[in-house]
Amino acid sequence: MATQDNAIAEARARLQAERAEVVNEVESLRARLETKGSYGLGEGDPMIYQWELNLALLERAQKHLAEIDEALEQLDMGIYGRCERCGKPIEPERLAVLSHTTVCSQCAQRRR
Repeated sequence: MATQDNAIAEARARLQAERAEVVNEVESLRARLETKGSYGLGEGDPMIYQWELNLALLERAQKHLAEIDEALEQLDMGIYGRCERCGKPIEPERLAVLSHTTVCSQCAQRRR
């Protein structure tokens, strides 16, 4: 039981650390989006491209944050580490790399 408790504590610490990084990334991207280049008909500002790139990165980071929050909820409910498709345990190696994943490697390969 202690080993399982340690694994849960490690998973929680990993997820919380990853969440803190993503929150910082979201805040940084929001700050960069405050400045938007301008362009008129026939002219373009290179900042527009950077602004749109930052917007896409922000959307991706927000999605990642939601996935981390979902993983933390699953941890609280005691179902973290179970594949949402087949119900089998997700490989510990996979969780170590993708701590927010909800599918095992076999189901992830089938999805492709």
